[in-house]
Amino acid sequence: MVFGNTGENSGSGVAFTRNPANGANEFYGEFLINAQGEDVVAGVRTPEPVIELKKHLPQAYAELLKVRATLEKHFKDVQDVEFTIQEGKLFMLQTRNGKRTAAAALKFSMDMVKEKLIDWQTAVLRNPADQLEQLLAPIFDASEVKKAAVIATGLPAGPGAATGRVYFNADRAVQAAEKGDKVLLVRVETSPEDLRGMIAAEGILTARGGVSSHAALVARQMGKVCVCGASGVNINYDAKTANIAGQTFKEGDYLSIDGTSGTVYAGQIKTAPSEIIAGLVNGDETAKATEKFKSYTQLMKWCAQATKLSVRTNADTPEQTRIAVAFGAVGIGLTRTEHMFFEGDRIDAMREMILADTLAGREAALAKLLPYQRGDFLGIFKALKGFPATIRFLDPPLHEFLPHTKEQQADLAKKLGIDVAKIEHRVHELHEFNPMLGFRGCRLGIKYPEITAMQARAVLEAAVQAKKEGIKARPEIMIPLVGFKKELDLQVALVHEVAAKVFAETKTKVDYSVGTMIEVPRGALTADEIAQTAEFFSFGTNDLTQTCLGMSRDDSGSFLAPYQEAEVFKKNPFASVDQTGVGQLMKIAIEKGSKTRPGIKLGICGEHGGDPDSVKFCHKIGLTYVSCSPYRVPVARLAAAQAAIGDAKAAKK
Repeated sequence: MVFGNTGENSGSGVAFTRNPANGANEFYGEFLINAQGEDVVAGVRTPEPVIELKKHLPQAYAELLKVRATLEKHFKDVQDVEFTIQEGKLFMLQTRNGKRTAAAALKFSMDMVKEKLIDWQTAVLRNPADQLEQLLAPIFDASEVKKAAVIATGLPAGPGAATGRVYFNADRAVQAAEKGDKVLLVRVETSPEDLRGMIAAEGILTARGGVSSHAALVARQMGKVCVCGASGVNINYDAKTANIAGQTFKEGDYLSIDGTSGTVYAGQIKTAPSEIIAGLVNGDETAKATEKFKSYTQLMKWCAQATKLSVRTNADTPEQTRIAVAFGAVGIGLTRTEHMFFEGDRIDAMREMILADTLAGREAALAKLLPYQRGDFLGIFKALKGFPATIRFLDPPLHEFLPHTKEQQADLAKKLGIDVAKIEHRVHELHEFNPMLGFRGCRLGIKYPEITAMQARAVLEAAVQAKKEGIKARPEIMIPLVGFKKELDLQVALVHEVAAKVFAETKTKVDYSVGTMIEVPRGALTADEIAQTAEFFSFGTNDLTQTCLGMSRDDSGSFLAPYQEAEVFKKNPFASVDQTGVGQLMKIAIEKGSKTRPGIKLGICGEHGGDPDSVKFCHKIGLTYVSCSPYRVPVARLAAAQAAIGDAKAAKK
C-alpha cells in the first residue's frame, strides 16, 4: 500500500495521457493533495487539474510527464493512469487504454499516425463505429451563442451541445422525456441510481466531481453531453431549484450546456449542424476548413481503401439520396415506393384506386399516380449520379392508406363524390387480424397486377428519360415478400412485359434487373429455386427477424428488456442481427442462391444495415452491400472497413 493522505507533500490523482473529451495532446486529469485515489473519483471534493501539480510537487510532476511519454511509446495508445505520491515519491498504480469520445478517438488516431506511433489501418480500428454518430451531433449556433448569457463554467466532460428542461431527479427526467421533452439532468453528483435519467437526458450537469467522476465516465461512454464540477451551481433538491449566478431555475426551466468548453448558459440556444454535416451536406467552406472535417474526410478515405463491402442507403426522395451520396453511399439499397403515395394529394388517387370496384376504375386512379412516381424516380436517378437504385414495389397492406375515423371518411367521401358507406364497407373488408402476415407485398401485385404494371412503367419511363438527359440510371426492381418461386415468376414476367412496351414506345432501351427481398423463412430455405428467376437478393431483416423469431417488432417492447436482462438474447434482435437464428437463414439463402446463380448480388436493407455488429456479420458471410439510413452511412462504412482490416490482420497471423 502507498498513501496519498500523509500530508501536504502527498496526494493522489487520475490522468489521461491526452484529453479524452476532445483529443488534444495535453496531459489531462486531476489530483487532490493529502488524499487517497477514492476521494478523487468519488466526486466528494472537486479536484484540481493535474497540470497544477507542478506548483505543489514539481519534482513528482516532472517524473509523471516522463512516465506519460514512456507509456504512450510502449502501448501506442492513450493511457488512463492512476498514481499516488507519498512523501514526495511518485508511485504508478495502474494504466489501461483510456476511454474516449468519438471526437477524441478521431483526433488521437490522426495525430498518432502523424507521429508514426501507429499505421493508418490501426487508426481506422481505433475509431469505434458505434460512436461515430457523435461526430454528426449538433453544435450550438455560433450567432445564438454570442447572445446567450454564460452563468457558470465547469469541466468539459462530454463534448457537444445540449439544451433542455432542467430536472433534478432521474425518475422525473425519464417521465418528461417520455412526454417528448428535451431534458437536462442536473445533479450535485451522479451515482449508478441516476442511470435511467442519464439515458433519457440530452445532457448532464453536475455541481461537483471532475473529469473522472461517475457522471463524466458514463456520459463519455454513452456519448452524452456533460459538464462536471460546475461549482457555481447550487442545487436545492427539496425545493426543486438551482441557484446559478443569482438566478433561480425551477424544474422545467431551460438551460443549455456546452460539453466541449464546459460552459453553462441560461435558456434555450439553437443548435447548428456539426462541422461534418455542414461541410459535406451543406457545402459550408468554413466547416470544410476545420480540423474535425479534414480528419473525418481522411478517415473515410482510409475506409474506402480497405472496404470490400459496399454501403448503400435507404432513401425515398432525391434529398435523402443527395445526403447519403455526400456521406459516401454508392447507391440505394431500398426505396420504399409506398412512401411516395402520401405526399400532397397523391393519397386521394391511391384511395380512389383502393375503393374502385372495377379494373377500369383502378387503372384510371393509377394513371393519376403514374406521373408522380415517374417524377420521383427521375429525381432519385439524377441525385444518384450513376449509382444503382433498388426500388421496392408496393409492400404494405392497403388498409394503411384508408382513413379510419368517421370524420376522415366523411371528408374523403365528399372529395371523391361517393357514399361514405362504401368507404366504411371497404375499410371493414380490408381489416386483417395479422396484417404483417396478410394481404401485402407480392400478394398485392398478384391479385392486382395493374399496380405492378404502373410501378414498372414509372421506373422504366423515368430511366429512359434520364438516359435522354444524359444521366445513367441503373434501376433494380425488387419484388417484396416472396416465399414461392411462382410468386416471383408472375411478377417478373409482368415487369418484362411492361419494359418491352416502354422500350417500343420510346424507341430507347435501358438496362434493368429484377430481384427479390428475402424476408420470410420459406424464401431463404428455397433460395435455390427463387434464384432461377431473381437476379439479386436483398435481405429484409426487419421482417425476416419477425417471421424467424415469431415476434412482432411493434409489440415486443413489453418483454424485450426482461429478455435482455435474463440474457435470452444479449442484444435487441430488431437492432442487431440475431446471428444464430436469422443469420443462419441468411447463410442458407446465400449458399443456395449462389449455387443456382454464381456471383448473385446480395444485399441487406433492413434497419440492421447501420448496426456495426450486423455490418461486420454481413462482411463475414459474403454480402455485396449493406444499406442503411443516410445519416448512418458513415457508421456502416467504418464498420465495413474495420471488418476488412480485421480479416487482413488475422490472415497475417
